[in-house]
Amino acid sequence: MKQYDVIIAGGAMAGATLAMALDKLGKGQLRIAVVEAVAPRLDQHPGYDARSIALSLGSAEILGQIGVWQPLAELATPISHIHVSDQGHAGMVHIDAGAQAVDALGYVIELADAGALFHQRLAALAQVDLLCPATITGIERKLDGITLTLDQGEMIRGKLLVAADGALSACCEMLKIGRQEQDFDQVAIIANITTAEPHQGRAFERFTPSGPVALLPMSEGRSSLVWCIRPEDQQKVLSWNDDAFLSALQNAFGWRLGQLVKTGARCAYPLLLRQAQRLTSHRVAVVGNAAQTLHPIAGQGFNLGLRDVMTLAEEVVQGLSRGDDPGSVAVLSRYRQRRQPDREATMTLTSGLVSLFANTSFPFVVGRNSGLMAMSMLDTIKTPLVRRAMRQVER
Repeated sequence: MKQYDVIIAGGAMAGATLAMALDKLGKGQLRIAVVEAVAPRLDQHPGYDARSIALSLGSAEILGQIGVWQPLAELATPISHIHVSDQGHAGMVHIDAGAQAVDALGYVIELADAGALFHQRLAALAQVDLLCPATITGIERKLDGITLTLDQGEMIRGKLLVAADGALSACCEMLKIGRQEQDFDQVAIIANITTAEPHQGRAFERFTPSGPVALLPMSEGRSSLVWCIRPEDQQKVLSWNDDAFLSALQNAFGWRLGQLVKTGARCAYPLLLRQAQRLTSHRVAVVGNAAQTLHPIAGQGFNLGLRDVMTLAEEVVQGLSRGDDPGSVAVLSRYRQRRQPDREATMTLTSGLVSLFANTSFPFVVGRNSGLMAMSMLDTIKTPLVRRAMRQVER
């Protein structure tokens, strides 16, 4: 039976980053396994319809610490300006990278590019075994370790299991780590859009009565769309032809990038706040989307998960210097205690924004537009929120 210090369930962004962070910070002392069910298609790129995530400036700094940001930056589109507005009302906010004395407020990364790069990096690490394709079918915990059964019948053993296997984590299910869910009563429509005017690195978030519309700058002049609508409108919106879809989106978004001229394939998913009831259990830590899945209103989800990953890696490596094994109570307690404040604050902020901008009663509309107008004029109000938007927060 193969023995590992850390076994990571899930080799997508969170799991792969954790493996690289542990290897880098631990200077190759840790034996790591990454169990991933689906191998990325290294020979095939989805092209125009590639899906994207937004990386904050703080996340880019984290990736830089483990030597991953430089190659990833070559694939990234910088966000130079953020424009926030409320449809039909005067309040709006402009946030500019130059005014914040930074090169970019954040970056947009295509998941296919990141997945291929991370997969290649993992395969090249001597102390990391990438078990792919493979799934975990059984988990047995004992006082001094944890034994996993894989779908091909192989068994592996480790000191710590990290659940990084997504919002509906199979590991959490097997370990009976429950989750809480809050339905936001919205559906996100995802697509890539081409606009008549170049985006020039500008990102937009526009609040509408049915939910926010966000356009993030991508390579080749494309913008990544997240359009939040009511669930009862999902089938109608997905059934529209491209012209009808672009016309309705134009009405919601406006003309700040000129005419919307092309859309790629559209998909939809319901928006919920999911959170694991526990971040740790005996010889188990939960990170990324397995720990919490957020509404995309403020682009917080992956960035919050990345802070989970880096904090856990730091605590595991610091524990080694004290003689603690990676799955010890001491290591897991410190991870849980460090993550709780940021996690709760970020989930509260995200859910609060959804509630604030979904409320169409007159006092709320006046209040939030007054707030947006005040932010646009007063740096003392705007700066702390901008710093959090760039995810320059304590871990």
